[in-house]
Amino acid sequence: MDDRTVDLIFMGSLESLPPVSSKIVRIFTSSTFTDTTMERNTLMAQCYPKLKDYCREKHGLEFQVVDMRWGVRDEATDDHMTTELCMREIKNCQRLSMGPNFVVFLGQKYGYRPIPTYIVSSELQLLRDDLAAGGTDVILLDTWYRKDSNAVPPISVLQPISSILVNFNNKRIPKLQQHDQAIWWDTLSKMQKLLRKAAQNLANNGKIDKETMHNYFMSVTEREVINGILDVKNTKNHCLAYVRIINNINLQNLKKASLFIDILNRSLDTEAIKLLADLRDERLTNKIETANFQKYTVEWVGREGLDPETHEEYLQHFITHFYKNITKLVDRAMRKEDSSPQGQIVTEILQHLHACNNSVQVFYGREDTLAWIHGYMTGADDKPIVLYGEGGCGKTSLLAKTAGLTSSEWFVGVKPINIIRFLGTTPDSSALTPTLISLCQQISYNYMLPFEDIPDDIVPLTAHFKHLLTNACKEQPLFVYLDSVDQLTGAQDANKVSWLPTRLPPHCKLMVSVAAEENNAEVSRDYNLLRRMIDVPENFIEVTALGEELAMQVIKMWMKTACRDLSNYQWRLVSNAIGKCSLPIFVKLVFAEICRWRSYTKPQETHLASTVMDSIMMLFERIEKQHGRILVFHALAYITASKSGLSESELEDLISLDDKVLDDVYQYHLPPVRRIPPLLWTRIRNDLPNYLSEREADGVNVMNWYHRQFRDTAKERYFKNMNMAIYFHSSIADYFLGIWGGGNPKPFKYTEIQRHRFNLTDKEGVADRKVPIQPLVFQSKEGSVCRYNLRKFGEMPYHMVRSRRFQDLYEHVLFNYDWLHAKLSSCPLQAVLSDFEDACINIDDREATRELMLVADALRLGGAILSLYPDMLAPQLVGRLLPEIGSNKNIKNLLVACDASGSDHCALIPLYHCLHTPGGPLKYSLEGHQFAVFDFCLTSDFRYIVSISNRFITWDLSTSDMTRDVNPGLEGIMQQLCLSPDNRYAAAYTNNSQSVLLNCLTS
Repeated sequence: MDDRTVDLIFMGSLESLPPVSSKIVRIFTSSTFTDTTMERNTLMAQCYPKLKDYCREKHGLEFQVVDMRWGVRDEATDDHMTTELCMREIKNCQRLSMGPNFVVFLGQKYGYRPIPTYIVSSELQLLRDDLAAGGTDVILLDTWYRKDSNAVPPISVLQPISSILVNFNNKRIPKLQQHDQAIWWDTLSKMQKLLRKAAQNLANNGKIDKETMHNYFMSVTEREVINGILDVKNTKNHCLAYVRIINNINLQNLKKASLFIDILNRSLDTEAIKLLADLRDERLTNKIETANFQKYTVEWVGREGLDPETHEEYLQHFITHFYKNITKLVDRAMRKEDSSPQGQIVTEILQHLHACNNSVQVFYGREDTLAWIHGYMTGADDKPIVLYGEGGCGKTSLLAKTAGLTSSEWFVGVKPINIIRFLGTTPDSSALTPTLISLCQQISYNYMLPFEDIPDDIVPLTAHFKHLLTNACKEQPLFVYLDSVDQLTGAQDANKVSWLPTRLPPHCKLMVSVAAEENNAEVSRDYNLLRRMIDVPENFIEVTALGEELAMQVIKMWMKTACRDLSNYQWRLVSNAIGKCSLPIFVKLVFAEICRWRSYTKPQETHLASTVMDSIMMLFERIEKQHGRILVFHALAYITASKSGLSESELEDLISLDDKVLDDVYQYHLPPVRRIPPLLWTRIRNDLPNYLSEREADGVNVMNWYHRQFRDTAKERYFKNMNMAIYFHSSIADYFLGIWGGGNPKPFKYTEIQRHRFNLTDKEGVADRKVPIQPLVFQSKEGSVCRYNLRKFGEMPYHMVRSRRFQDLYEHVLFNYDWLHAKLSSCPLQAVLSDFEDACINIDDREATRELMLVADALRLGGAILSLYPDMLAPQLVGRLLPEIGSNKNIKNLLVACDASGSDHCALIPLYHCLHTPGGPLKYSLEGHQFAVFDFCLTSDFRYIVSISNRFITWDLSTSDMTRDVNPGLEGIMQQLCLSPDNRYAAAYTNNSQSVLLNCLTS
């Protein structure tokens, strides 16, 4: 990335943004179906798990494979969407992947050549007319293609197979299913011939071009290679190609030979062979680098042709070569990554700039509000502006639109600096301290100030942030946009927004958004605090529903952009629904639903809900019907149960460990590897566009619900039964505990249908689910610490508490020395204490709670030392807790582990009780004043203590954290302190007879 691009990113420019570096290696594997089964199964079993470990342990990356051929079921064929999904997934891999993103395996089979799912109706009419002119019956095309006049221009849509052949997916009655499947494949063959014949004639007569004609002849694999390699500029760093030629294929056994070559009417398909040769031997080899291309020649052996035993040498060379080349491309990509502090903040800013652009792409209306905001931005008002309203009302879009206008239209002739954060969407914008550090870094870069001056501690950091705002000037005005300030965690005190400046310097503006709901004090808490801090009512803008008229205008604009329309009857349904609710989130849900409506959709299938929750329920119900209730139920329940979201790999691993799902998915099959086929989740995710957001958590890209309403609705739908909630939390706890990782096979029971269909005598089996190990620490080959397993630290305690597995929680987390030391070494002390606090809230056993509080208090007492020197954990615990080992079994086990393992980190292990014991009169050591403390006061709720010397310092008594440090800049020492009854003001006087009044809310 050049210096000019970096400068523009730091300024918050929204134009020509480069892609964001991700923490994912995501590879699309392209191949034909039947001839590469042996290779794909071998990669799945032997190579992919090693690549997962390599990427995670060496680079902290997540390795994902998109194999759309593995585990494909008849349902995937039914709606003809697989080809479109494949192209979309190739783009996803190219967008997300660090290094390699596309690998193709080609043999001697050109592969499946589907007929188009969508044909422009005018083009289909040309094809139809050509056939009819030649005397060919076109009733088959008229039966299977229906014109959708809602598309602009109209398109003809290939109908789902089961809508005409109703038993195509009926596995319960195999004979009926086989009958309908045979009819479909015969029908497909006839339609292929009709469309190809007509396309050839039209191309010969100059009525369509060669490229359009080739669409009717092309295989799925060729389309993938075009999108994944041939149309790609830089294949050197992203693409690999493998070609395998089999000598002496036995054509006497046509059934077996047809798995490896194209057969038509019991002889070689010369047309397919010619198309494949052009693709494989000409276009592919001319495009891809020699180093990224590997060709194998193997012999046909026996009846099977290819077999893992007889071709073991070839397979071992193949997977070794594959592993080396993928790791080489990953290493090369990582060498180009800027891992410096500046590189990391560039990545952080970029994520928010992209989010801003995505939010304004579909923004319409609210001109009056924008006009008022324009006046504020260009005026002299020195107070922040607050957007408030209920969830889904459009606060984020309005804030993003304002940032876009500030960047492009409102300040022409100057160089505005836009600081944009959508709080809670990335790890560095989820908690207060990293958020403030990244804000300070961006401001410092623009005004050429050193990063080294930015403090780490929250109190001086807040003061530094406010001071940096004073650098704004007429030539470089500063605009700060903070969306969802109520989403921040780790604020200094119960007032989560007290760090915000309430008075701004010249040429600086601050816009924040916050949730507020009538009759919901919990949601409105931060909004009410902001009302007390910023006593200018005009600066609070309520973002309300769009209103019926504007909502209909917005939907019609979106439909026009999507090249869609509706019938009059369908528009009336939309109008009725919008009349009941016009919140932007509801309008988006309505838009997503009506985009699916065809002009021929039956009236009973065009139904809209009247509330946000009912709309989401309808969406979930439709996806369950389409993809299977158990699969969708469990996939969405895992995401909903997670603390901070799940990565795609984690979700696939969890479903692959969930035998309730696998028994449903594989009730009629015996898979070679007992894992969920990746295509199944891809299809579900495709039906949830923009509802699942991607963000970083614990150094990993995770998916989570974009709106709170989706999470609430999912909980309502999937966690009605407390036992189900416990089931999902327990499964996630097991996963991060690593019970089934690293090749440890998990037992399962065969279904009755499997036992009957495959003549199985055993009732149970075991299978390695190919999930990774979950150590506390990832180590290099030399044994040094590479990185910590932050995902385990973040998720496992949360799920153990919510699955009521307290004994496991004690053994593996809260009374486990290795866990405590590793987490202290990689996370703030408060993150460790939060695990204890969460457990205490949820545990009913008073004795266990007492033990937990003793350890937590010991950690607090030693907090000043442990925050700087986590290796001092063992002497701190032993020195404080030795008197407690007699009657506390868990504490005794912890101290025994301290004796056994503590010396690995610190050679000083106390023999006797030598430090203050928790539970005594000393709770905390409050260190912060440079001079003697002359007075202090407790707040009226006994939560805080305010102390004075030459400065005011406020302490949170529940955590011992310093929440405010205010230097009034006076000579002398303050000597007497009193607080107002509402805790809003603190008053003191000095030995120089000066009076000082402090606003405790705003410092």
